Amino acid sequence: MAIGDRFDLVILDWAGTMVDFGCQAPVIALKEAFARRGVALSEPLARRDMGRAKEDHVRALLRDPAVAKGWEEARGVAPAETDVAALMTDLGPLMRDQAARAARLIDGARSTVEALRAAGVKVASSTGYTRDMMAPVLSEAAAQGYVPDHLVCSGETPVGRPSPLMIYKACAELGVWPLSRVVKVDDTESGVAEGRAAGCFTVGVAASGNGVGLSAEALFALPAADREARIEATKKSLLAAGADVAIGSVAELMGVL
Repeated sequence: MAIGDRFDLVILDWAGTMVDFGCQAPVIALKEAFARRGVALSEPLARRDMGRAKEDHVRALLRDPAVAKGWEEARGVAPAETDVAALMTDLGPLMRDQAARAARLIDGARSTVEALRAAGVKVASSTGYTRDMMAPVLSEAAAQGYVPDHLVCSGETPVGRPSPLMIYKACAELGVWPLSRVVKVDDTESGVAEGRAAGCFTVGVAASGNGVGLSAEALFALPAADREARIEATKKSLLAAGADVAIGSVAELMGVL
């Protein structure tokens, strides 16, 4: 069966899926935003809620007992909801800067999009970034030949991931239904849960994504056995989160569709 006979739309995540191998930009930005307030944020903690709307991500970090303790020690008071807005004010420019630096398309991303379009499949995108954060990424991606048919950003639906509302928005605005004819591709567990909640065929991305969390250079510098173990462990996590299938990178997508 040809891909276009089974699917009408593929919705691709951005960081860790189409750009920013290893999903580095948001980690760097989050750690800096918290460091400015005297709170050291570990990388595993920064990655734990990746894929959510950045405001929800910040809120979840402030609720973490270790972060809350560090915040109170550094600032003399427990974190409050007003601190979310203050952190987001700092995070916006930090994210724009880091995202622009990490906007190189992952190998195989452009050819995958071209193959999907050749098969008559629409290509949409969604992200936990706000539209302001995405501005430099969109520009850099376009310069490399990737312009999706649709984009939904954080804050453009009443609730973000893992709810399915961003997928619903894309489908409504592109006129695509039923949801069984939609593919969601994401490197985070929250993004996978989003796809499952919407009833899409859901693909988890392991090697290039948040779960492994290494740049392409760092990943391929590892001994082969270590590299494969990390990728396989991440695939298992994505499958456990509800992915129908897990792949290494978006370059493998056509093979599973």
